[in-house]
Amino acid sequence: MYSLLLAIIYIAFISLGLPDSLLGSAWPSMQAQMHVPVSYAGIISMIISGGTIISSLLSDRLTKKLGTGLVTAISVFLTAAALFGFSRSGTFWMLCMWALPYGLGAGAVDAALNNYVAVHYASRHMNWLHCFWGVGAAVSPYIMGYCLSSGRGWSGGYQAVFIIQILFTAILFLTLPLWKGQPHSPGQEAADAPVLKLSQILRIKGVVSVLLAFFGYCALETTTGLWASSYLVLGRGIGPEMAAKYASFFYLGITFGRFLCGFVSNRMGDRNMIRIGIATIFVGIAAICLPVETDRICLYGLIVIGLGCAPIYPAIIHSTPSNFGAECSPAIIGVQMASAYAGSSLIPPLFGLIASGLSILLYPAFLLLFAILMALMTERLTRQLKPPPA
Repeated sequence: MYSLLLAIIYIAFISLGLPDSLLGSAWPSMQAQMHVPVSYAGIISMIISGGTIISSLLSDRLTKKLGTGLVTAISVFLTAAALFGFSRSGTFWMLCMWALPYGLGAGAVDAALNNYVAVHYASRHMNWLHCFWGVGAAVSPYIMGYCLSSGRGWSGGYQAVFIIQILFTAILFLTLPLWKGQPHSPGQEAADAPVLKLSQILRIKGVVSVLLAFFGYCALETTTGLWASSYLVLGRGIGPEMAAKYASFFYLGITFGRFLCGFVSNRMGDRNMIRIGIATIFVGIAAICLPVETDRICLYGLIVIGLGCAPIYPAIIHSTPSNFGAECSPAIIGVQMASAYAGSSLIPPLFGLIASGLSILLYPAFLLLFAILMALMTERLTRQLKPPPA
């Protein structure tokens, strides 16, 4: 039963990644068909992010009332329904309407599953599960690309991913008894753990530090991925094809890095994995801004940044129960997810304004700022959680 439930959780993480990269791959076709500006993709993205932040903050209450299994199944169903709604949308306002359940489903399942795995499973599974999220996020653009090239259009791409999501939903509902059969299941834990208000969570020692670290990480990851090609082309004079190739390798570095981290994270410990990851990011940032003639060092630097990013997100999540206690971790992880989505939603557009108003060459310095924020906040967290001398 233990192994079967773990397999179900792996499926859930694939389903979590599937919708995340669809909008970007489909938007050029959607925008042309609906006759709206290219920038309107940002409006849809902000609505989705708003939904994820709301559901992340509510995830503790939902999980305590319904249990992780049911929250996961309902959330995946919500994202499946939103994908179907997208496939049937003929106007921009309909996309905006369906973007809300799109985000609400994603945020709740993200927080609930991450907390469950952090409490019940070893660190290696947290890394491998987030690697499977990367598999889902990588597969959906290929599905969309196939549908676009075969004449089925972007709506066909959304319908195809909807079918996969609805199959995952059926599996999750059919396997709900597995969650109840586990010792110390979330439903049992929920009866004893108090529901914490946001003000109470923020007063817990170390929470503000971990929120700022998480904000910094997601700001760095999403900014790196979104603006990598633009920096390589406009700032370094690299060809668009080569730039796009190596920008995609940044995500490959994250996914492959998490696979590798799963083999060593139990021995190294979450804190050391975070430190190694941040140090690797510093090396990668240095590589992309070195004033050398060859472009290879800059291109490889993006891969190194991806490898550095790989262990940080899983390690921060997995360390939450040991840092703050299993009874508080559902509420804290929900707020962490909200902080993560805020960083990934607000900071990349901010750099866009800086790049257009000043220079795209500020890209490495901007990434360095958030790498420093991560380093300072994670070390501050370590000091705050260190027991006082006897």
